[in-house]
Amino acid sequence: MSITDNELQPIIEMHVASALLEDLGGGDLTAALLSPNLAASATVITREAMVLAGRPWFDEVYRQIDPEVRINWHSADGDKVEPTRNICQLRGRARSLVSGERCALNFLQLMCGTATVTEAYVAAIVGTGARILDTRKTVPGLRLAQKYAVLCGSGVNHRFGLFDAILIKENHILACGGIEPAVSTARRIHTDLPVEVEVESIDELRQALAVRCERVLLDNFSLDDLHDAVRINRTEGNPPAALEASGGVTLESVRSVAQTGVDYISVGAITKHVRAIDLSMRFD
Repeated sequence: MSITDNELQPIIEMHVASALLEDLGGGDLTAALLSPNLAASATVITREAMVLAGRPWFDEVYRQIDPEVRINWHSADGDKVEPTRNICQLRGRARSLVSGERCALNFLQLMCGTATVTEAYVAAIVGTGARILDTRKTVPGLRLAQKYAVLCGSGVNHRFGLFDAILIKENHILACGGIEPAVSTARRIHTDLPVEVEVESIDELRQALAVRCERVLLDNFSLDDLHDAVRINRTEGNPPAALEASGGVTLESVRSVAQTGVDYISVGAITKHVRAIDLSMRFD
């Protein structure tokens, strides 16, 4: 799946409106100390190396607060930015700049954090042929924002939700009575969609290959089992399935996982264990 601008803009507007309602409520009481027509400029800087992500959300905060605020960006989403670098400069009413500061930075810090850790995982597996996938383990209500940030960090989006792809997991398999009946039912109901099945053993992998699943998720396989799974897929898959490794992958272990020959590695940590990037906005 991919994110189009038409899909993105309404979600950005909703995210920002909700965040501003949460933060401003009936109005910014402290900003009222400032003269309503006082003009100001401010600069956003990063205190650490990062990958930029979240410009559309930052811009939307100020568009909703005060469309007359002007923002001059010095980097594009997806760019690597060194510590102490200016990210952007804002000009407008002082009241507007301070009222939007926290919400705008919250979006930027979270999304830059997601993009930066994603890029670290991607860099760790360069040359292996594997690709880093995100998951549904995201901040509630901000999934599309984080998946956008994953793209900025050169990762790959998996499904956006339960509505756009089929992933048959262990509870589906148990409830359906096995891999074969679960896959058969999925194909009967959704004739136009590929089927992915999560397996927990080499025997289950063989069952998934026997019914020609397009993708197989190898859940918590050891490195030895991942090597075996790749070999079996190449010799017994007809055609071979795309293999996705998942479960407990860390930045320290991801390259070893990639070197087994799997096609994808899904990493919940890139959206679930996010550390916000240290950003600051100061009046000039």
